[in-house]
Amino acid sequence: MKKKLALVHRLASISAYLLIMSFFTSTVLVELFGNHQAILAVKTYISYAIWAVVPLMAITGITGAKMAPNVKKGPLAAKKKRMPFVALNGLLILVPAAIYLKYLAGMGQFDTMFYIIQGIELLAGFINLTLMTLNIRDARALKASRKSMLV
Repeated sequence: MKKKLALVHRLASISAYLLIMSFFTSTVLVELFGNHQAILAVKTYISYAIWAVVPLMAITGITGAKMAPNVKKGPLAAKKKRMPFVALNGLLILVPAAIYLKYLAGMGQFDTMFYIIQGIELLAGFINLTLMTLNIRDARALKASRKSMLV
């Protein structure tokens, strides 16, 4: 059962991370090289795909909590401390920003408000990607230390 839980955790977290990375990368690239129609297409894609990220992040959090319920120190504790910030940042900033930016792009409103919200979204996305990357690093370090203990 624990192996299945770990597999679900790993698949959900990697899937969420890759989707969020695709949101960030596609946004930066379309802003640098795309036109308004391309921006609208990216914002539309993101506004639909965030509804896959939300449950993936929930699954990641739930399975992580089940695998390490009483951890108070070390890499797992650091991961557990980061995740509430990642979740709140996603739910309170990234999801509303994605929806609003899609709305503004759909209305053709590529004005100061659009770019302020876009900047906030990019900053919040960068922070989440950084925190999630730290979680991946800590998970790999933990796995490597467990393997070295077995040898």
